[in-house]
Amino acid sequence: MMIPALALLAIALYLAATGLLARPLLGRGEPLNRFAEGTATFAVLAHAGVLLGVHRGALDLHFFAALSLAACVVAALTLIVNLARPVAALGVIVFPLAALLLGIDVFAAPSTLPLPMDWQIKLHVTVALLAFSVLSIAAALAILLAIQERALRHRQFGAMLRALPPLTLTETLLFRLIAAGFALLTLTLLTGILFVDNLFSQHLIHKTVLSIIAWVVFGTLLVGRWRHGWRGRSAVNLTLTGMAILLLAFFGSKFVLEVILHRTA
Repeated sequence: MMIPALALLAIALYLAATGLLARPLLGRGEPLNRFAEGTATFAVLAHAGVLLGVHRGALDLHFFAALSLAACVVAALTLIVNLARPVAALGVIVFPLAALLLGIDVFAAPSTLPLPMDWQIKLHVTVALLAFSVLSIAAALAILLAIQERALRHRQFGAMLRALPPLTLTETLLFRLIAAGFALLTLTLLTGILFVDNLFSQHLIHKTVLSIIAWVVFGTLLVGRWRHGWRGRSAVNLTLTGMAILLLAFFGSKFVLEVILHRTA
């Protein structure tokens, strides 16, 4: 009974933090960022406690468990990003999604047991999870950047636009996150080459190919930014394209194998 109660607490805290962060975006008062961040911090801790309890303190890479774990890491990194560059709208996107994925993992997903892994594979998975999480936040920022640019282009100076940081700051943070995520994705591919065997038998060949394509997309974006000053719509489109490919690489086959075919990935 303790795990469901802790999960409900985490979900409630995530939603409460979302509501607090959404206030200025809806024009309903002054920002309550510190209170919201404190609430979200307790939500992340409760989420982590649920993961430790449900999945026995191990890395469970089954579909719904992996989604919940990724959501917890993304939520935690969102809090860290906000310490450097307060972007309240990031939490409005990330925290309700984390609540949803946690709820599905605890209350709707079938029970699973973590598969045994060597330390090398755990290292590879951990780096991959960090790369995915950092680039997920970059994708959320790209969505915010697109909203800002559209509002400015149509001269819609509403409460949401006023609550967001200046466009140049959002863009700078976006490319810093992409650069960090690209470095982690590069390390993911390198550790995969060194530590992962039998790509075909483990249904990993398409994951590798898609991850390399995503790596090329993000690398092209960074080079374009450095050499040609790419920004705006080009940056948004390439970021979202790379993230879509990466999402397909990390979770596409798991969804097909485990949810549709009911087989272990």
